[in-house]
Amino acid sequence: MDQHTIDEVLNRPLSQELLARDLARLAFVALDGTPRAIPIGIFWNGTEIVMCTAKNARKLPALRRNPAVALTIDTESHPPRVLLLRGNAELDVVDGIPEEYLQWNGTYEMTPEQRAEWEAGVQSLYDGMVRIVVKPTWAKLIDFETSLPTAIEELMQQQKERQSV
Repeated sequence: MDQHTIDEVLNRPLSQELLARDLARLAFVALDGTPRAIPIGIFWNGTEIVMCTAKNARKLPALRRNPAVALTIDTESHPPRVLLLRGNAELDVVDGIPEEYLQWNGTYEMTPEQRAEWEAGVQSLYDGMVRIVVKPTWAKLIDFETSLPTAIEELMQQQKERQSV
């Protein structure tokens, strides 16, 4: 998929709404060769998805071996709204707490006192983190009104062809 097409998908209002969410599902291939899909906090910086994790997270050796990942960001309402992304994970070990980690957690409802307590707890737990950065190389938005999963589109086309005979 070329960058222009990816940008067109990502710049749609619904995509922007989904990219502003705090949580996605990250899929990758584990060290044992089996697939994994995990919930993870995300931050969209306008060109990349940034996720932060502990330096000892079990997913990191797998991402170092095979950086190919997929992300799903979706809603819980009906019809579901789904943004599917693919790309390669770049790992960046940093000292301290990345600003993206503090930003994505910042959308949860907390009083200023709760926020200060949460940040103090984070600062005391981590001496550093790993930023997992994914620049989308493929994107698809499914809203079940103007866009559908490819298999459903194919079935609807086949149905239309059968009915016109």
